[in-house]
This record gives sequence, C-alpha cells and structure tokens, in this order.
Amino acid sequence: MSDPVKTPGTTRALPNLIFASRWLQLPLYIGLIGAQAVYVFQFWVELVHLIEAAFGNQTALATLVKSSGYQAAAILGPDGKVIGFEAITHLNETIIMLVVLALIDVVMISNLLIMVIVGGYETFVSRMHLESHPDQPEWLSHVNASVLKVKLATAIIGISSIHLLKTFINAANYDEKVLIWQTVIHFVFLLSAMAIAMADRIMHPVSEVADH
Repeated sequence: MSDPVKTPGTTRALPNLIFASRWLQLPLYIGLIGAQAVYVFQFWVELVHLIEAAFGNQTALATLVKSSGYQAAAILGPDGKVIGFEAITHLNETIIMLVVLALIDVVMISNLLIMVIVGGYETFVSRMHLESHPDQPEWLSHVNASVLKVKLATAIIGISSIHLLKTFINAANYDEKVLIWQTVIHFVFLLSAMAIAMADRIMHPVSEVADH
C-alpha cells in the first residue's frame, strides 16, 4: 500500500486559520456571561422590592405594581363608566404571584444562558475537560449541536409557559387579542420543539445512540 500523500505545510495554513476562527466566538460567550450578571442583579433588585413591600414600603410596592403590570379593581361611576381605580396600599396574593413568576422567569432565562454558554463553548469552541469535575452537568457529557437545540427549545417552552401564566393571572388588564396571540405563539413554540426533537430522533435513532 502506498503512503498517503502528505500535504505541504503551506497548504495547511488556510485550514488552520479557518479552524482557529472558532475563537472569534469567545467574546460572544463572555458577553453572555455579562448578560447573566445583569439578570442576577435584576433578580435581587426585584426580590429586595418584594421584601420591602411586604414590610409596608409604599415606594417598593408601587415599583412592583408598575413592573408586574398589575392593575387594581376599577371604580365605576353612576353611568357605568370607569372613573378610577382602587388604591393599592398593601401586597395581595395576585401581586406576590406575579412578582414570584417574574423571578422564576429570570431564573429560567439564566438557566438558558448557562446552557448556551457552557454547551456552546464545549461544542463549538474548545473542550473544557470537566470529566473528573464533581459539578459537571449531567447533560454536558453527551452534548452536541443536536442535543443542545432540543434542550434550548425545551427551555424556551418553559419560559413561554411562565409568560403565558403571568398573562392569564393578570388577564383583566390584557386585550382578548393579546391573550389569543400569546396562546397561539406558545403553541407554535411547542410544535417547533416537537419538530426539532422528532428530527433529532430521525437523524440519531435510539439503536444508534445505544451502540455508542
């Protein structure tokens, strides 16, 4: 058998350059880490406002009401028209639920960022060599572009579910068209995730995965 033809060193420069270009993604992942820090800060700001409002701080309560989109019960005049809204002087169950859902939303988006940062870096930039690390995520051991897409789609469905639940809890302050369109969009996300998972199953059958 003849020896394989060796590629001259000069012809390897372009492939090496193209392969090294993957490091251009590094600033993108560092930027996502910065976005993660902003979400952490926002989480604690909302949590502090919630605690302050629970102890009667009216400024914190007003901030929570505005950020959650909550609207007090309407006051109707003799002709049946809305002439104002009841004053909100204390936390109620609906406000607390909306704020807590907003906090959960931040956590889920933060989890999504972690999956993109860690999984994307491991898949497209460089190996992290975390095999012996006690805190290695279980999913990272078999992550690839296909698995990452399915997990991201699932995370987006969870985030969309939280937004839809917030809208339904505060449905009185939304137009009927908004409720319908949010439900339709959530359903589209669900169908998209199912399509991605089905395509992944077709390209990587169970028997093939088991062989590995």
